[in-house]
Amino acid sequence: MDVPLHSPVGALELKVLYEISQIIGQALNLDQTLNDVLSILSESMAMKRATVTLPDDAGQLFIRASHGLTMEERERGVYRLDEGVTGLIFRSARPFVVPDIAKEPLFLNKTESRTFEKGRISFLGVPILLGSRPIGVLTADRVFGDDVAFEEDVRFLSIVALLIGQFIKLNRQVAERENILNREISSLRSKLSKTYHRFFIVGQSRPMEEVRQMIEKVAPTKATVLLLGESGTGKTLTARIIHELSERNAQPFIKVNCAALPETLLESELFGHEKGAFTGADAVKPGRFEEAHLGTVFLDEIGELTMPIQGKLLRFLQEKEFERLGSTKTRKVDVRIIAATNKNLMQAVKDGTFREDLFYRLNVFPIRIPGLRERALDIPSLLNHFLDKMDKEYGRRLSLTPRALESLTRYEWPGNVREMENMVERLAIMSDVDRIDLEDIPAQFFTGSLDTAAGPESGVSLKDMEKREVLSALERNEWIQSRAARELGITLRQMGYRIKKYDLEELVHDRRGASRGGRPAGV
Repeated sequence: MDVPLHSPVGALELKVLYEISQIIGQALNLDQTLNDVLSILSESMAMKRATVTLPDDAGQLFIRASHGLTMEERERGVYRLDEGVTGLIFRSARPFVVPDIAKEPLFLNKTESRTFEKGRISFLGVPILLGSRPIGVLTADRVFGDDVAFEEDVRFLSIVALLIGQFIKLNRQVAERENILNREISSLRSKLSKTYHRFFIVGQSRPMEEVRQMIEKVAPTKATVLLLGESGTGKTLTARIIHELSERNAQPFIKVNCAALPETLLESELFGHEKGAFTGADAVKPGRFEEAHLGTVFLDEIGELTMPIQGKLLRFLQEKEFERLGSTKTRKVDVRIIAATNKNLMQAVKDGTFREDLFYRLNVFPIRIPGLRERALDIPSLLNHFLDKMDKEYGRRLSLTPRALESLTRYEWPGNVREMENMVERLAIMSDVDRIDLEDIPAQFFTGSLDTAAGPESGVSLKDMEKREVLSALERNEWIQSRAARELGITLRQMGYRIKKYDLEELVHDRRGASRGGRPAGV
């Protein structure tokens, strides 16, 4: 029968459903949530006993939560899917009412919690559904009492079962997400462990041993770390290793390239913004510091920050607080800062382009990553490592002749480890032979030694060869620096450095203009 919501029963339903809805926040603890739901039913209704029965991995139904049962009674409540009232409800996905358990052969009383001799006991159960699929059974004694029809009990318990189904769904989704994240974390840690191992196995020189010792000392602390060194030496990898060896390793590691964005966008990237804070700010956006709460923020190319951003970063380092763009609300987060630069920050302080107070805030624990030419002992091991890597990625097992290895060992590697990896990958793609000799290596990698054993270019300086190689690559690529850099296996930044080093800026500008159809300057 229908019961109007303004009746005593309707008001009671609303009260109970409201109380159940208040515990959704603890749904991650499914057992506690289910027990609390049954307790709410008992405290507000005439119900004395209730159970939530779920299937186990073996295909049986067992009591996951109960009210009014002892632990021994609860443990006895295990059913096959074709057994008793509980099994019937689960199989049919339909409610079932037992007006008198003493007269119902399907009522097995497996828990032995109900005594038949003490008068009539009514019992009913409803399926717990996700969509149309049964995932469990909710059973109870009478809920409203004998003065209300069974249909009302069934209707109300079906609503409660719907809520329980949503609790179970949420719990499963979170558990699955946690499993995925845990697998990803395990995979990343495994990769990092291999990377860390490789980073120092192929770095056995004294400078790299000192770096390893410093990393292991600072990683477990909260200290801010400043990584110094040329491009391509492995500063990003070092920052990640420090994070993974710290107590924050289960929390985010977020990298921000300080040179990649203009000032306004960088401020928004770091600190976030409110809707309407500037043109294009169509929604609220938390900053990277907020996203990294309890984790680590890696600020790469810190020397490129403008003075206004430096001031805001200094305040954040001192107080760990900030405001989003367009907001006056002060926010606090707990993050560790690791910064990196290839600039001489002390010189930048003297030049007035970098704040002295910020420098000392960042320079708590500086680690200088040595350039490859400072660790020549590691070059053969690194080359072998990258040759192994290319074998896995491209299916090409390359090797170096003694002359080629000697030449590469004596090369200064201005692009460091990144340049070496790019060169080996280029060889794996372009070389027609598996045994790499001097003539197979791009000209800029020859030592330029006057020793006749150094190769076909002996007697020519490395500087002259490198300049010629840069000019040739630019000419072949219509004076487009990015294309020429890719051909040489170096970064655009390294190409720009070489153009400046050899005073080629004006020539490149003129030739680029001519290739576009314009007249060269000065003609």
